[in-house]
Amino acid sequence: MGRSSTRKGQANPPESTNSSASGMTATKELERIDTSGIAATKESERIDSLFYSYANKLSGMIEPEGIESLCSDLEVDHTDIRILMLAWKMRAEKQAYFTWEEWRRGLKALRADTITKLKKALPGLEKEVKSPPNFSDFYSYAFRYCLTEEKQKSIDIESICQLLDLVLGSQFRAQVDYFIEYLRIQNDYKVINMDQWMGFYRFCNEISFPDFSNYDDELAWPLILDNFVEWMRAKQK
Repeated sequence: MGRSSTRKGQANPPESTNSSASGMTATKELERIDTSGIAATKESERIDSLFYSYANKLSGMIEPEGIESLCSDLEVDHTDIRILMLAWKMRAEKQAYFTWEEWRRGLKALRADTITKLKKALPGLEKEVKSPPNFSDFYSYAFRYCLTEEKQKSIDIESICQLLDLVLGSQFRAQVDYFIEYLRIQNDYKVINMDQWMGFYRFCNEISFPDFSNYDDELAWPLILDNFVEWMRAKQK
């Protein structure tokens, strides 16, 4: 009986070993989480530091002058579409101004806490914006971003022409060029609203150009597009 008792007693150490191993695993996991949290904190601090290097000290925002400095450091022109894409990523509300919250939102999403990283992130951002699920939202955002006055609902023709060329010109060059030409010679419209802006994007995606074979003016197109098609058909005769 004594021997049997001794043998059973000797079977206990593996349980102690397993407990130690579990404790070590849990400790390592906690260390990993803690390290990850520290890294995230450091990243946020670098993003904040970068923000304040461009921000106006009085307003606490990045203003037009700061954005020009940012563009210079990124080696892009302030009219480059990628700056508008960056504003879209931040969900910036006011043209040529970035708040701290907007800046943090955008740069965290891009995993960019230095100018070098932000510069390297721009091609990926451009690809993201141009994907079909995102581009319609970006196109709509571009219009809203240019509403610079409170309660403003429309944008003047010349600004719209510039915005169309910037946002849509690379995808629908011919349609944009002809529409801009029409907008600049017509006298019926001084401004363009969101419905007309989005209507032209749908027009570019759905209507056969330049023959307009599937254009039906009985459908709910903005009147300005009916007039544009009529003008184009007259040109083609």
